[in-house]
Amino acid sequence: MQHKLDAFARLLTIMDELREQCPWDRKQTLQSLRNLTIEETYELADAILDEDLEEIKEEIGDLLLHMVFYAKIADEKGAFDIADALNTVCDKLIKRHPHIYGDVKAEDEEAVKKNWEQLKLKEGKKSVLAGVPRSLPAMVKAYRMQEKTKQVGFEWENKEQVWEKVEEELAEFREAMEEDMPHERREEEFGDVLFSLINYARFEGIDPETALERINQKFKKRFEYIEANAPKALTEMSLQEMDALWNAAKSK
Repeated sequence: MQHKLDAFARLLTIMDELREQCPWDRKQTLQSLRNLTIEETYELADAILDEDLEEIKEEIGDLLLHMVFYAKIADEKGAFDIADALNTVCDKLIKRHPHIYGDVKAEDEEAVKKNWEQLKLKEGKKSVLAGVPRSLPAMVKAYRMQEKTKQVGFEWENKEQVWEKVEEELAEFREAMEEDMPHERREEEFGDVLFSLINYARFEGIDPETALERINQKFKKRFEYIEANAPKALTEMSLQEMDALWNAAKSK
């Protein structure tokens, strides 16, 4: 434990030194760091998807640096420091785990999740969806909203019902396209299809964001194979010629 505390103290010391001595670090604000933090978060997400533990270690460090940076700026403003942030999350964890730190019983993961959402409502949250960030990517947001509303009983009884909903939404989308409805209506119907498919994936234990990203990576690798093995410029190739290379990439 001591070596972990020492490492964290080292980071805090370096942060103090950089904020005082480095022109770039002195210039940073909460707003200027925001996009960089988002970028670092996605870099960690990539490393997790690749199961690259060395890269994960590095990206965790980068994100920790950002958290310490935000706390340092807040400390300068007299708002809070890193200890306040850490104690806040510790207090929250203890309060929201009464099955560990209290006398509440929770037999499985689902019971823990339900307790968590009920406790947040008791803490003053006006909606079970209040904790879903507005800036989340739409697919992740849909999945999280469905998970959260499930904890208060807003849920289908079985996956067959969910698949029926998928088919219903597909039919409505097809109708909107065939009848040449306004763009906004077609867009809405397409959104309904995606939302229902995400819901079905959730019932099947599939993370739709991860599933789509794996397909993105597969597409990228195969298309890059086409580019690397094309006998001439892609703009001069027929679709059939490119498709042959695509199939060659698949076989590999």
